[in-house]
Amino acid sequence: MVKYDDELLDDVFHVLSDPTRREILKQLGVGEMTVMNLAKPFDMSLPAISKHLKVLEKAGLVSVRKEGTFRYYGLNPKTVDSAFEWLMELRNFWTTQLTSLEHFLDNQPKEK
Repeated sequence: MVKYDDELLDDVFHVLSDPTRREILKQLGVGEMTVMNLAKPFDMSLPAISKHLKVLEKAGLVSVRKEGTFRYYGLNPKTVDSAFEWLMELRNFWTTQLTSLEHFLDNQPKEK
């Protein structure tokens, strides 16, 4: 099993537990956006959206690029990839366990 940064995984899964942040990440899947554009579908203030973006940035899920007076937010796929790889290892473990259980049960004598 590969060694993962537990603190990074904790941060990622904590951040992903919030539906607003998940929706922000979905929006950023289309491409870079400003806070103003990210805030449009939400019924919340720009400072509230900015707080969510700071949490996402701290967890390494988004990056910020400044251009003039604008700040453009974009996805940081490396952090998402790390969490995805951890989940895939967990999935592979359980798939192997369930396959072994299935083989065991298939080889048990049948009751009358």
